[in-house]
Amino acid sequence: MQDIAEQLQAWHASGRSFAVATVVGVSGSAPRDPGAALAVDAAGEAIGSVSGGCVEGAVYELCQAAIASGEPVLERFGYSDEDAFAVGLTCGGILDVFVQPITPGADAALDAGITYIASGTPVALARAVAGPPALVGATVSVTADTHHGTLAPAPCPPSTADTPATGRPARHLLVALERAVVAEARAMLDAGRTGRIVLGLDGRPCDDADQGTVTFFVESYVPAPRMIVFGAIDFAAAVVRIGRFLGYHVTVCDARPVFATERRFPEADQVVVDWPHRYLDSQLDRIDGRTVLCVLTHDAKFDIPLLERALRLPLGYVGAMGSRRTHRDRDAKLREAGLTEAEIARLRSPIGLDLGARTPEETAVSVAAEIIAHRRGGSCLPLSAGDGPIHHDLARAQEPDAADGKKPQPHAA
Repeated sequence: MQDIAEQLQAWHASGRSFAVATVVGVSGSAPRDPGAALAVDAAGEAIGSVSGGCVEGAVYELCQAAIASGEPVLERFGYSDEDAFAVGLTCGGILDVFVQPITPGADAALDAGITYIASGTPVALARAVAGPPALVGATVSVTADTHHGTLAPAPCPPSTADTPATGRPARHLLVALERAVVAEARAMLDAGRTGRIVLGLDGRPCDDADQGTVTFFVESYVPAPRMIVFGAIDFAAAVVRIGRFLGYHVTVCDARPVFATERRFPEADQVVVDWPHRYLDSQLDRIDGRTVLCVLTHDAKFDIPLLERALRLPLGYVGAMGSRRTHRDRDAKLREAGLTEAEIARLRSPIGLDLGARTPEETAVSVAAEIIAHRRGGSCLPLSAGDGPIHHDLARAQEPDAADGKKPQPHAA
């Protein structure tokens, strides 16, 4: 939803009703990850995508139906053997899509969540996508220190049994469930994770979705991951451009003010004049496991103090430019500085994949390819050379079934 947050905020601010369809589960090969969203407003305008085109038409109709009925729905879309071009995924995957109607002012949690997302404030939206019908669609918006929305609105009967009139579980169970959802969502927000959690009505974690459980889809919206490019050289400009293209917040840092200028790097989010290791020391509270460091200085007086610190931090990727000889000399100096073999092994050097790159732009593609492969678990081999899963990270984290383990059934014509 984050990529369409600006438009959703505009619809929301104007009081326009709309429905959001969100990918909440993926099995097999599918074009979009969990969290991808398509939204349709009351006038029929559509933004975003859930499948890259495979099932957009069917999801569009579901959104229109949800706006009309005011009821959320969980639908599964899968490949149809009878008709490969029917409503389904011709790539053979399965998507679970949750469609939720939204009326501005009607749901405090969704109102707050959309506002937080649009403003760039880290927030996790936890939405019940399967479970007791009275809870499906219930939303809690969670930040680092507060939350909006509730699963146990007052008045609520104090009975310990389900309320026959509404099918809503007893209040004391909902209070425990809400407390557990907030805690789980906050932990996922802290890690920047998006995914499903299954809880019993009393808030206890469950392995499988079944009767007496509630499945929540938690979407974490956090600031863009950081890429810090050290070394204001010609190659750096190309790396900056491709870093921005990949969605990173890109900083260029160099100790030489004549080279580290905004004019030379107009596409960087920030240009800093400082010694690389000193700048890294100043950023310890702003870097995390998604942060990428590209060390392009290939000068020992800059590299070694910087890498000595970087390789001991929980960063997502650390790569350094240089020849094979520079790499060997750098490794020897890092050992002399006291780094362990395991720490040195985290360094990607020479930086990038072997694409035969020559120009700065080709080198930037090489660097970006290695960053993506490292993050997603790619083999770096041509896709035509194998027959395994295309999306490695999804294959590792693959869940065997949909939100409730059995339903919904694949939707195919």
